[in-house]
Amino acid sequence: MEDIKPKELKMKIRGRRAEILIKEEEIKNKVRELGKKISEDFKGKEILVVGILKGSFIFMADLVREIKGKVYIDFMQVSSYNTSMESSGEVIFVKDLTQNIDGKNLLIVDDIIDTGRTLKALVEALKQRNPSSLKTCVLLDKKERREVDFEADYVGFVIPDRFVIGYGLDWAEEGRNLKDIYCII
Repeated sequence: MEDIKPKELKMKIRGRRAEILIKEEEIKNKVRELGKKISEDFKGKEILVVGILKGSFIFMADLVREIKGKVYIDFMQVSSYNTSMESSGEVIFVKDLTQNIDGKNLLIVDDIIDTGRTLKALVEALKQRNPSSLKTCVLLDKKERREVDFEADYVGFVIPDRFVIGYGLDWAEEGRNLKDIYCII
């Protein structure tokens, strides 16, 4: 995995300048690559893909179409940001799964991991429900921000410690529909 750096000035979001960090075509290629790897790792097994709302919905939709085999989906919603650009550090479980995961192969899909607190807390909570296996997949990883010992099993891009929006990621609900990923500068 190569580190990603901003590419060009593109627009203003909420009065702040934003640069393209990852272009749409790069994202598409990475999603195909992740789908292929996940398909190989889960070959012959059913997978319950759990999307973490709201940020992962676009990434997850594209990803599941790249995974070969039987794929089921569900969603959870957790939060640690509210409307700010900094994590509050408190993980709030907003929406739980709609199905029993006992004995199932779980793949948690999230948009980004930074401090690691949210994803680690989520994994620990779901392991208590006895899935057969549990893996995590994130599109973006801000390794510089890690505060807990946790790494995702599948990672799209390692990015710098910048606030990012686009491709499902938002800033107070703005920017989710952008096709590229931007960093706020």
